[in-house]
Amino acid sequence: MSVITGTRGETVPTVPPGTPAVDTADVSALLERGRTLSTPVMRAAVGRLASPMDTVAAYHFGWIDAQGNPTDADSGKAVRPALALLSAEAAGAAPEVGVPGAVAVELVHNFSLLHDDLMDGDEQRRHRDTVWKVFGPAQAILVGDALSALANEILLELGTVEAGRATRRLTTANRKLIDGQAQDISYEHRERVTVEECLEMEGNKTGALLACAVSIGAVLGGADDRTADKLEEYGYHLGLAFQAVDDLLGIWGDPEATGKQTWSDLRQRKKSLPVVAALAAGGQASERLGRLLAEDAKSPAFDSFTEEDFAYRAALIEEAGGREWTAEEARRQHAIALRALHEVDMPARVRDQLIALADFVVVRKK
Repeated sequence: MSVITGTRGETVPTVPPGTPAVDTADVSALLERGRTLSTPVMRAAVGRLASPMDTVAAYHFGWIDAQGNPTDADSGKAVRPALALLSAEAAGAAPEVGVPGAVAVELVHNFSLLHDDLMDGDEQRRHRDTVWKVFGPAQAILVGDALSALANEILLELGTVEAGRATRRLTTANRKLIDGQAQDISYEHRERVTVEECLEMEGNKTGALLACAVSIGAVLGGADDRTADKLEEYGYHLGLAFQAVDDLLGIWGDPEATGKQTWSDLRQRKKSLPVVAALAAGGQASERLGRLLAEDAKSPAFDSFTEEDFAYRAALIEEAGGREWTAEEARRQHAIALRALHEVDMPARVRDQLIALADFVVVRKK
């Protein structure tokens, strides 16, 4: 176990980046288990929707193409379902106990993706045209709303005390997720955002739902609030690590892997962690970047910027230290997540698998 100096001066333990605690094949098996157990329940839930929302949702999940033909398109990493099933096992229950929670969390996550793609103007997700691009903005809004409602329905129809507790956690996470998206949009129109504001936004937008995913199965399995809260702490900081990596990929990710345009976040003027950290760093590169981004916000030519224009801004962010700071922040949040995990009494095998998923989050390429 090595250590790094955190962004606030503290020393925190971390595993070396790129060195998973469990074999990559085991992580793939965990993700596949989450996908295999949750997908049939998800398909049944989507089947309740009125036409054409059922078809639109099926397209979004990658089950059919735009013409309605079955397909095996990428339906996402399935990190949240995997966490929900492990959460149930952490409480001593069978993984199947966590399936309704896994489905509910994944429905909320995809509700947010449908709306975010529309609000951000994203035309591609998972190497395919987004729902609003294919079926129009109205369908993206309606199907997103429907998935959010289905998530609560899936849990509440269980009719148990544990289901009620799980639903409360999910609705709180959903509200925080919406708060985070609202903050994200508002920051696009501000010249400066502090690092603290950015972390708060990302904690709401990403951390809250991952926190819910890794506690909801335990709640359904009868875990007490202390256990669920500690698992949420792990999930929250894992979410911040996840988003920090996402922010790096949003600027420097390979489009072939991410399914998004080059310099995606720069094209959307996102105040992501690398940008915010670079602007806060001081120095010539930071000051030049600040002037450029302020000019960009008022420039009518922004929509016609070339690859070289965005590449130059990305280079300034890196020169100012934004890329390195964000990579370190991902490792720091990863370490905090593992500390919380070690405060929960659970089978050693389950702990090792949760550690492996945390490692996967900080070394992924898409």
